[in-house]
Amino acid sequence: MEYRKKTKRGFNLGPNSQKVLILLLGGALLGLNHNPKKYFNIVRGVAHWWKEVDQKALHRAIKSLYNSRLIKTVRNKDGTYTLVLTQKGEEKALRYKIDAIRVAPMEKWDGKWRIVLFDIPEKSRVIRDALRRALIRAGFFEYQKSVFVHPFECQDEVDFVIEFFYARPYTRFIIADSLDNEFHLKKYFKLG
Repeated sequence: MEYRKKTKRGFNLGPNSQKVLILLLGGALLGLNHNPKKYFNIVRGVAHWWKEVDQKALHRAIKSLYNSRLIKTVRNKDGTYTLVLTQKGEEKALRYKIDAIRVAPMEKWDGKWRIVLFDIPEKSRVIRDALRRALIRAGFFEYQKSVFVHPFECQDEVDFVIEFFYARPYTRFIIADSLDNEFHLKKYFKLG
């Protein structure tokens, strides 16, 4: 049996437990989403994580998540049980998902630049720094201190990051046809 040390922030979760939380979050998102394009993106993401889960490790991870109160079982009317995320589990799953966000390359670049700019107050410096790190991890180029650029379609990823950090009032998303130093950016993103 796998035991995890309890830290000040809660239980340290192994990679399989993280994947289970993300899978459960994907199921919740499917239930709440009515946009066909986003629905298929969620299904593809969930399928990717499912392939990576070892079945024996899955059972240990579920037991560990249940013991740490990140998931709970709900009895259905037909006598079966369903695993669902608790509020604490949702928060943890979102945190792991934010670390995994990457902007996927387009088959053929459309010649447009996606720009994220923000002006987050000093009192919210922690949010500002976390947002900056998330954009860099997602593959953005830091054009200036609060301005990030990417050549590929990334509206969904940007919206998720902005909502995750509650940064909507301070953040703008722009699509531009050209930038004054495109040569450097094209070289950075290997656009040829």
